[in-house]
Amino acid sequence: MNKPLIENVDFYYDEGGYMVLTAHYHLQKGHCCGYGCRHCPYDFECVPEPKRSEMLAKQLTTEEEHLNYAHQKSN
Repeated sequence: MNKPLIENVDFYYDEGGYMVLTAHYHLQKGHCCGYGCRHCPYDFECVPEPKRSEMLAKQLTTEEEHLNYAHQKSN
């Protein structure tokens, strides 16, 4: 990808000031890079074990927390 990155589309800055690449960016790239990116849409397929399993577990926990929050907010 040699085109300029667009803030809030390809990346954003987190609370710590770090640049975080979005799932959109990764999908445009077309593959998992193996670094364990926060928004990897490829289930961290190139991340070596045991880090891959840890990241998948963390991802599931985060998704469950979001679903619980949304459910509580709708009630």
